[in-house]
Amino acid sequence: MNREDPRISQYLMLASYEIGGDGIVIGYTTVYDDPPSLTLAALLGAGIPGVLSWLRHSVFHRSDAKRMGWDLGVRNGFQIETGVANLAWGVMAILAVGFDWGIVAEGASLLVFGLYLAGCSVMVAFSPKGERGHRTGAIIGMAAAGIFLANLGIQGITA
Repeated sequence: MNREDPRISQYLMLASYEIGGDGIVIGYTTVYDDPPSLTLAALLGAGIPGVLSWLRHSVFHRSDAKRMGWDLGVRNGFQIETGVANLAWGVMAILAVGFDWGIVAEGASLLVFGLYLAGCSVMVAFSPKGERGHRTGAIIGMAAAGIFLANLGIQGITA
C-alpha cells in the first residue's frame, strides 16, 4: 500500500476512535470505584490514540491530507506539528500510567485530549464548506468524544 493512500489514515483514525471509545467506557466505569481509577482509561483514551494520531498526522501526513480533502501536494509542516501535539499528550498519558503519577495526572491527560478534540470540532464545523474535509456525523462524533474525554478527565481530577 502506498504511504499516500488515504485508506492508511482512515484505518488509523478509526482505530484511534475505537480504542479511545473503549477508554471512555472503561473510564466511566472505574472513575467512581473505591478507590477511583483512570489507569486503563488514560492508556486507551489518550495514550494510544495520541500515538496513533501522531502516526496519522505526521508519518502518514499525505495520506491524512488526502483523506480530509486538504492535500496541498507538498509536505504540510503545520499538519505534522499537529501530530507532534497528539504525540505529546499520548506520551504524557503513557508516562502518567507507567510512572504511577496518579489519577490527577491521568485525568489531566484525558482533559487535554478532550479539550483539543472539542476545539477541533468547533473549528471544523465553522470552517467554510469547501475547507471542512469532514462530514457532519464525523464532526458530531469528534465533539462528543471531546466532551466525554474532557468530562472524564475532570471527574478523575476531582475524584
